[in-house]
Amino acid sequence: MGAISANQQTLSAVATLAYDCRRAAFFTEQLYAALKLVDRGVLTASSKGAMHGEVGQTQFLPKNILLYGTDGDGKGGVNLNTKADALASTARFLAAHGFVAGEGYQPGQASFAAIQGWNAATVYQQAIAIMAKKIDGF
Repeated sequence: MGAISANQQTLSAVATLAYDCRRAAFFTEQLYAALKLVDRGVLTASSKGAMHGEVGQTQFLPKNILLYGTDGDGKGGVNLNTKADALASTARFLAAHGFVAGEGYQPGQASFAAIQGWNAATVYQQAIAIMAKKIDGF
């Protein structure tokens, strides 16, 4: 969400991964979501994103844009162009994945589930938990 911040064509990336990837089912869902976003005018065939189809400042995958994207009007629209919309959409995602304000991000703590929802890779989850701990000053 937010300004498009990479140089890979989103549709091409997710279509390739849906066809030739060890996680074909996951990326097939992303491709269908990306096509819905094209149909709704949110993305175009030439929209740019990252190598796995992530779009914008917080690197949302197409399915997450459909589920959590907001344009701030409360009507379920999606705007990929502003920082405020990117942050509001990210907040919706984190809340839906168990984020609890003021709770910790370490394994076993309440908000760790939000990190797990963001990225399935254990190494990513551990890195974010370590950075969060440093930011919080613990």
